[in-house]
Amino acid sequence: MAEPLIKGPAIKGWCPGALRPMESGDGWLVRIRPPMGELTPDQAQGVAKAALAHGNGVIDLSSRANLQLRGVREGAHAALIDDLRALGLVDADEVAEAARNIVITPFRDEMGYTEQLVQALTVALAGLRGLPGKFGFAVDTGAHPVLGGVSADIRLESGADGGLILRPDGHALGRPVTPENAVSETVLMAHWFLAQGGVQDGRGRMAALIARGVIPHSCTEAPAAPLPAPMPGLCADGALVALTFGQMRAETLAVLAACDHILRLTPWRMILMLGARFLLDHPDLITHADDPLLRVTACTGAPGCLQALGPTRAVARALAPDVAGHLHVSGCAKGCAHPGPTDTTLVATPDGYDLIRRGKACDTPHLRGLLPNQIADAMKVHHAT
Repeated sequence: MAEPLIKGPAIKGWCPGALRPMESGDGWLVRIRPPMGELTPDQAQGVAKAALAHGNGVIDLSSRANLQLRGVREGAHAALIDDLRALGLVDADEVAEAARNIVITPFRDEMGYTEQLVQALTVALAGLRGLPGKFGFAVDTGAHPVLGGVSADIRLESGADGGLILRPDGHALGRPVTPENAVSETVLMAHWFLAQGGVQDGRGRMAALIARGVIPHSCTEAPAAPLPAPMPGLCADGALVALTFGQMRAETLAVLAACDHILRLTPWRMILMLGARFLLDHPDLITHADDPLLRVTACTGAPGCLQALGPTRAVARALAPDVAGHLHVSGCAKGCAHPGPTDTTLVATPDGYDLIRRGKACDTPHLRGLLPNQIADAMKVHHAT
């Protein structure tokens, strides 16, 4: 008897890197994890040139504050790595690259120890083995946490009493630490996760372990009150510019580099031009908080993604002016662009688009098989109820 067809998107369980690219619908996807989450003007210019020379010139800014070069040709990968290595943007090997899965607050702490902590944690993680491919860390050491909505399994963040805490994702409280022992305690918590059976079939996340009632000891301190998610515009640290659907052309990165500011990458698909007191007018960039495109999230969709079952960004762009709340348009049920729930989620299927109310892309739809010309009316009914 023939085996039944496997339905649903393939879940790889790992993230691409520079040394370990991932095949996509438009070529190889090569992810760059810049040290300290930032690019110098020279590095940004170099990445822009490399994206044009070895790929299709399209660059994504991921939800973990990494750059992704799209359309890289298989035969050009070695030359691309040479260019990135000359810019100081490639790890020693694939293992070290995968371990350095750290999201860093772009707003540095007043005490000045964020950089020291990240550098020490980077060294420590290079020797840590056995964690799932998507297991990640957040260094959120500003006066108030700002990375709460960003995927991470172990969070080093500011506590309510003004000190540092180490908090397992999924638990409201954290363990008090100091700048001197924070990294060693982080590694111990990662080992605790492994010892408690957090890895299953090569995968696993801290929040799932916590949900089973398994909680590390001494988690007694609350985090400081979080800041709201930042919006584009001028801020104390410089100028925040958002990328439409988290994507830009290499030429846009070159324009940003020419402004001669350090570029800090953020997990909100925005770039912080450190110290800038001006906003650029460019079609790839969103610079005002009232732009309707900020109300929609969409992945690459078809044909750029092999998993996608329909286009996404054209649909999202058309709906953006009339969106109430937040809309997520996903090419498949994985929901890569926005893993959490949104007010409205549209998921491409072989039969059209499914509509989900206040849920995630993998949740049970309220309406199924909508054609593109039916979506707007269906959303109006959805919001009315």
